[in-house]
Amino acid sequence: MRYLCGKELKRCDSKLAGGRGWLSGLVVLLVVMTACSTSYYKKSADKEVYGIIENKENLVPNMESDFTIKTNELVNLNALPTVTDTNEALGQIGAEEVGSKIVNLNTALEIAVKNSRTYQNEKESLYSQALSLTLARHEYSPIFSGSMNADYQSSVSEVNNIIERDHSISGGGGVGMDWFLRTGARLATDFSTDFFRYLIGDSSLPTSSRLAGTLTQPLLRGAGYKVAMENLTQAERNMLYALRNFVQFRREFIVQTTSTYYGVLQDRENVRNALKRYESFTRQAARTRSLATEGRTTQTELGRLEQEEISAEISLNNAMRNYKRSLDQFKIQLGLPMDTNIILDDNELDNLEIIHPEIDPEQAVHVAMVSRLDLFTVRDQYEDAARKLDLAENGLLPDLDLVLQASVDSEPGTGLPELEFSKVNWGAGLNLNLPFDRKSERNSYRSAMIRLDQAARELELSIDNMKFDVYEDLRRLQQARSNYESSKLGVQISERRVEEQDLLAELGRATAQDQVDAQNDLTSSQNALVAALVDHNIARLQLWRDLGILTIKDNGQWEEITNLSGVENDGNAKLEKENS
Repeated sequence: MRYLCGKELKRCDSKLAGGRGWLSGLVVLLVVMTACSTSYYKKSADKEVYGIIENKENLVPNMESDFTIKTNELVNLNALPTVTDTNEALGQIGAEEVGSKIVNLNTALEIAVKNSRTYQNEKESLYSQALSLTLARHEYSPIFSGSMNADYQSSVSEVNNIIERDHSISGGGGVGMDWFLRTGARLATDFSTDFFRYLIGDSSLPTSSRLAGTLTQPLLRGAGYKVAMENLTQAERNMLYALRNFVQFRREFIVQTTSTYYGVLQDRENVRNALKRYESFTRQAARTRSLATEGRTTQTELGRLEQEEISAEISLNNAMRNYKRSLDQFKIQLGLPMDTNIILDDNELDNLEIIHPEIDPEQAVHVAMVSRLDLFTVRDQYEDAARKLDLAENGLLPDLDLVLQASVDSEPGTGLPELEFSKVNWGAGLNLNLPFDRKSERNSYRSAMIRLDQAARELELSIDNMKFDVYEDLRRLQQARSNYESSKLGVQISERRVEEQDLLAELGRATAQDQVDAQNDLTSSQNALVAALVDHNIARLQLWRDLGILTIKDNGQWEEITNLSGVENDGNAKLEKENS
């Protein structure tokens, strides 16, 4: 027996090398395309998502303009003013703050919207919702697919004691298209071709091709525009809900950040008041100690003041710890590194004033009814539940589908694939599936009825909760104003009492208990005055938020409300537009 050799073997090796080169080139091309496509896919997703948000942002008032999830750089803190002098009113803390950057409220809000981790997470959640919508839209467009394959075969045969080896290569490919139409029909097409060639011997290239298509149109269950488009309809509405939720989050985030900002300043003011209290008791204890040495007062009186001095020192240490802790927590809330050396601007607290809006509760509720985005969403979700009940009723119908098919094949063995459309095979038919088993559909229908009832109750509950929020905001606003007036009067009275006790102490006629009570009442009144001032301003912001009229700028600042009637008219127009 012998093997093929010489020229035939060389020709075989040459063709094998050519085949391997073609396959290797294809592999390299696919790898390069995969490597290059990652940046393309990212840009493509960003373009489509940002386009969706831009097109829908006019449906939601106060949506952030030029929305992006790109991480922003830190605000340049070097441009901020720096603490140069020690604040003696804060004792040890005042000395430690030299060199710190002073952050006012507007700067803090700008930092928050640019660097807060929570804010960034919410933006990315909105992006993800838009990304889901792109897929829902894509499912209603023609979806193309393609495939190809190549196969190399080497076989051995024995003829007349001569072993011969045959080498061949075969392959095929095809493209297809699947399209879910808005009538509920599904159109599927497929074009495929196959080829076969011997690398040695027969040089012909036998091929065969086929083009086929199938259209399936539901006539009962699954038929109709509303049924077929439900997934896209819900995806579009979910995107609108996500935009509203993001706008509502921005309002809540700014109110929370502002509240925390003033809370830190309030803790700082508590340190100042605690230090005054401690220094006052230190002076009183020293003076009483001198009087006790001269026998002009008792050791009991001295001990009472010394004990209060120790208590004041403990309170001062606690106040300093609370202030440092709240400042560090605020840095985390802003997204700043923990070692960032900043303090908050005391002037923000000094500039606060009582601006009390006079609002009728019924007017406030009406404004909220026509302005609250979450109420619009709950109303729309009730409509979703009603629509899904109709879809569940459709699911109880029998399956009756019209099926149209067509295909055409090429003549086998030709050099190139040529389809002869005069030889088209086609057919039409009906597929009927009787509704003998509809347990799952029955359960879905009953569940849809229950969800509709639940959605109605949820709408009622949301309206009641809205009214509760508005009434509570108005009560808190009124209470804060009353507390502020009372605390301001309390500070004045306590200051007179402290002055009186100081004069009596100089004469040796004061009692330790009266001095302690006067100083403690003064400190409590001072802290209560600051708390009431902060509470009133935050309550006013919360009222605007709960009315749905708090407008947030892109830099995190808010617009003050001066004309509630104008806002009410805008809300009425928006409600009419939504209902239409």
